[in-house]
Amino acid sequence: MSAEFKWQVRVYYEDTDAGGVVFYANYLRFMERARTEWLRSVGFEHEQLIKDHNLIFAVKNVTIDYKKPGRLDDLLTVTSTLLNHRGASITFQQFIKNEKEELLTQAEVKVACLNATTLKASPMPEALLTELANDH
Repeated sequence: MSAEFKWQVRVYYEDTDAGGVVFYANYLRFMERARTEWLRSVGFEHEQLIKDHNLIFAVKNVTIDYKKPGRLDDLLTVTSTLLNHRGASITFQQFIKNEKEELLTQAEVKVACLNATTLKASPMPEALLTELANDH
C-alpha cells in the first residue's frame, strides 16, 4: 500500500440532518474533497488536467460502510490510501474518523480518468502515472 494522505474537515450545520448527525451522502463529499487535495498534493489540479490534457475524473464505483455517526462541530480526518492504479483508473481506500479516532465511515472508491469531451476512458498523463508509481 502507498503512503496515507490525511485531510481534515469540520462538520457544519449544513452537513447534518434533522437529528444533528452527518447526512450520509456528505461522507462522499468529504471523501471527494480529500481525493482532490491528495491530487493537489502530488502536483496536479483538476483545472490543469482539463486545460492541458482534456481529462477529468469521475467516480466509477463506491463500496461504503457506515459505522458510527459524525456530529455537528466534529473535526473529522479523512484518510486516503492508493490501493492500485491502471492506465485510466485509480482505486482508493478511504476512512473517516472523528477526533477520538473512532471509525465513522470506510469506503473503497474507484475513479476513472475520462476524456472531458467524449466522457470515454482515457489514459492518465505520463507524469501522473510516474507520480503514482513513486507513491505506491
